[in-house]
Amino acid sequence: MARQLRIEYPGAFYHVTSRGNRKQPIFLQDDDRRYFLSRLDEAHEKKDAVIHAYCLMENHYHLILETPRGNLSRIMHSINTAYTIYFNGCHSRCGHLFQGRFKAILVDAQTYMQELSRYIHLNPVIAGIVASPERYPWSSYRDLLGLREPPRWLQGTFILRFFGGHPDAARKRFAEFIVEGMKQPIQDPTLKADPSSILGSEGFVARIKRTCLADKAVDFEVPDLRRLKLRPELRRIQSEAEKMLGPKNRFSRNLAIFLSHKCTDFTLKEIGDHFGLSTSSISQICGRMKTDVSWNGVLAMAVDEIESKL
Repeated sequence: MARQLRIEYPGAFYHVTSRGNRKQPIFLQDDDRRYFLSRLDEAHEKKDAVIHAYCLMENHYHLILETPRGNLSRIMHSINTAYTIYFNGCHSRCGHLFQGRFKAILVDAQTYMQELSRYIHLNPVIAGIVASPERYPWSSYRDLLGLREPPRWLQGTFILRFFGGHPDAARKRFAEFIVEGMKQPIQDPTLKADPSSILGSEGFVARIKRTCLADKAVDFEVPDLRRLKLRPELRRIQSEAEKMLGPKNRFSRNLAIFLSHKCTDFTLKEIGDHFGLSTSSISQICGRMKTDVSWNGVLAMAVDEIESKL
């Protein structure tokens, strides 16, 4: 099955969601939610992630995320991997927590930010958890309304600017806009996204396709589409893995293969030729390593460390 292309560039906005495997809960207690929010703080500090809105539901979460450095995949890998390690350890479980890869829709913020923020903040109301969004503590709605001190990683002023220049007036209009949405059926605005997972005006979609997708053959072995990013040499990745784990460590080669597939646009055949393995062997190793990284904290930290160097 084809993997979703990731269109990444500095300053991009995304609606990001990730669901529990088999729709199972990913938050069992408030401490889980607090830990997840701490991962957003770390992503903000170390990877310059900017969170404009969030909502943590029982078996999934929503983010409106901006990437000043064009590093969406690295941000989300660090968040989901760290949280999976925490959750599995805290609740005595193993294996995958999330259902496949996270879903990210590239968003034309100027056109869809208001509608998207309303849908996200009304999620608990739509689900019947609360009667009004301000009663739900695990979203950014209270922060945007000034009902509590927002975390340092939340940039709520961007959304409020769409409702006026003065903060108090903007908050009032924002609240009215949310309440108005409660009077009618609310549809997920990302359902309007085009097949390339771009949500925006016709001009925005055409511009992104022209600048980010034009003249690029679609190779479904390629995990991400990284514009403005030079791919590292496979020899360098292998060297970094050996320096991190040691040349005789049994995980060193497999880690290098996993990172070669994850962080570059080399095909499975090119990676296999470098390591002297068949395409099927490379694919199997990548699959096993993905599982190992999800529960092995040492490997997860090694992946993050090497990715930051590449």
